[in-house]
Amino acid sequence: MQNITAEQVAQALDYPSLVDALREAFKSNITVPMRHHHDMEQPGGRRESTLLLMPAWESGKAVGVKLVTVSPENGEKNLPAIQGIYILFDGETGTPKAFIEAKALTARRTAAASALAASYLARSNSQKLTMVGTGVLAPSLIQAHSAVRPIKEVTIWGRDLDKAIALAQEITASGTPAQATENLEAAVISADIISCATLSQQPLVKGAWLQPGQHLDLVGAYRPDMREADDDAIRYSSVFVDTRPGATKEGGDIVIPLSTGVLDLADIKADLFDLTSGQHIGRSSEEEITYFKSVGHALEDLAAAQLVDQRVNG
Repeated sequence: MQNITAEQVAQALDYPSLVDALREAFKSNITVPMRHHHDMEQPGGRRESTLLLMPAWESGKAVGVKLVTVSPENGEKNLPAIQGIYILFDGETGTPKAFIEAKALTARRTAAASALAASYLARSNSQKLTMVGTGVLAPSLIQAHSAVRPIKEVTIWGRDLDKAIALAQEITASGTPAQATENLEAAVISADIISCATLSQQPLVKGAWLQPGQHLDLVGAYRPDMREADDDAIRYSSVFVDTRPGATKEGGDIVIPLSTGVLDLADIKADLFDLTSGQHIGRSSEEEITYFKSVGHALEDLAAAQLVDQRVNG
């Protein structure tokens, strides 16, 4: 069984190809049971870790399962919060085919899912991106959004200004002008797309800051008690999600407004299944504010793993 490294994953999964693969996957017959989500207590008053098991299969073609741990305090040890492995099997014989490094796979498929949503929800002329967060997902989200929209300027905000500066330098060196900022409000107001990937337990983006025509992309805050945007952001926006079953149970940016009555299930306009199948057109006007919440889906992992396997093994 082949061991596919993070470097091989990065080389195999360019964002235009991966976004197209996800677009087709959401229109396919991939089977995805509800993922196992287990919170694990940590000693010494440390924040809980999470174990995720995410299976999916496409009949006769491929079977895969991702095993992931999320440890929010890993930054203190200079380790990524998300770690794991993806196991890909032959769909006909059940033979294990590959161990795939899951951090790179997850970062790229997560960013590509946001870019897929943006291809329907962000204005086609979006040029200014504000990135909220400086973790492992941040550069991936910047690259992915740039693959579907003509991003010419990136502003980066993080709790640690030094990390924001370092990421801005990295993005600038890759060819897109980027700058760090300490003023989140101004960065949100001036953006066409605001992408958030944090472990925040309190809202960072305020609806009062949002401007007509913006697209808000919420990728972090993966637990029901975590949020990246406040209630006003919900009130002023058209709400979309990656999948209804996942987003309405796992991410606080949807779960909390549902529990308090700020949001009703009927207020969720569409998910990625609806958008890719043409059941919903996505953005309806240049002035509409769109709000997209992603919690991840095993379908995305399987589609990405299949693309990696095809490109590594020919």
